[in-house]
Amino acid sequence: MTIPMTRRAALAGALALTALPAAAQEAWPTAPIHVYVGFPAGSSPDTLTRIITEPLAERLGQPVVVENKPGAGGVIGVQQMLANAGDGLSFATTINGPLTTAARLMPSTGYDATTDIAPVTLIATSPLVLAVSASSDFTDLESFVAAAGTEPEFLSYGSVGQGSGAHLTAELFADAAGVSLLHIPFASYAEVTTSIVGGEIDAGFMAPSAALPQVDAGRMRLLGITSAEPFPQAPDVPVLAGRAGLPADFRAELWNAFIAPVGTDPAVIARLNTEIGKILADPEVQQKLLAIGWQAAPGTPADLAERISADTAMWGAVIDRVEAQP
Repeated sequence: MTIPMTRRAALAGALALTALPAAAQEAWPTAPIHVYVGFPAGSSPDTLTRIITEPLAERLGQPVVVENKPGAGGVIGVQQMLANAGDGLSFATTINGPLTTAARLMPSTGYDATTDIAPVTLIATSPLVLAVSASSDFTDLESFVAAAGTEPEFLSYGSVGQGSGAHLTAELFADAAGVSLLHIPFASYAEVTTSIVGGEIDAGFMAPSAALPQVDAGRMRLLGITSAEPFPQAPDVPVLAGRAGLPADFRAELWNAFIAPVGTDPAVIARLNTEIGKILADPEVQQKLLAIGWQAAPGTPADLAERISADTAMWGAVIDRVEAQP
């Protein structure tokens, strides 16, 4: 039977109305989105975020507002994102600490990374280098580990405090190498650097971007890097893995990730993952990240979830060992 024209038009209109929610969904975002950063403006995590969000705004067709909420090692930025959960427009970038060690070191975070956070994508990674003074007797990793093994806490290292990335990395290294190092906490990275250069402490783990200017000035020597492969910013620094008794799979990296509140529409997460992945494939963006010590490392939400789980277990074991020490 032929449908009369008036009925056909009415049916078409009804179908168009039922399609509106889907069309609106495809148009996301229809307002500016907010990305919370748990560090101050001008910091490395903030700069990294802005390198990503500027082209992201162009791709999404809406402004991307970076909100700096520094404090508690990045935890406050995640808290602020979760405080605005439900609007579909609130996200965050964060280093690994708030998602892997914060629950152990700061039980009052108010969130559970496994149940409250929806991974979007890993953005970039940054290894640490083992640095000593240029005037140090240690010219390679083997001599450093041999000296450290002569007696417990014979050699010292500096960090910016208990639970910091440098502290946990040094303890992971010491356990893997079968040695015991003396931890000296400082108030700032500048103090750690000055103390290494001046020979007040024997060593320290730090970002390549912080150490390389000291190397170029003839004040520091680098014994190795914690990444699984040579790092483009410091290609001549050998990896620690597989040397001086360390296992071949030794790795300790800082990383930065884009996250969302749990319950965020999967289509939104998929789009953000795709767009950020395209941004990170841009050689110009990769060079900007390398200039501040980060290497682009995009992946799937599942990849990030696996990284969070694996690093939570790894650093949790390190914290257990540190807490068990007399």
